[in-house]
Amino acid sequence: MKKNLFTLLMLTVSLQIFAQDTSSSLDESVYASGKIYVVVACAAIILIGLILFLFSIDRRLKKLEKYSDPKN
Repeated sequence: MKKNLFTLLMLTVSLQIFAQDTSSSLDESVYASGKIYVVVACAAIILIGLILFLFSIDRRLKKLEKYSDPKN
């Protein structure tokens, strides 16, 4: 019982250590300079590229499956 109570107490105390500060100088500088749009655009380009790559792989696999089908 004491171990469980001690663990719960330490967990409660340690949660405050990981609390994040809402105002960050990095966040404020990125938003203020307008560079957040560059970051979002780069992330979107990377995501679109990955999606297109996956679709192209899917098409290639469908072609291989079509030609390797024993029924044809």
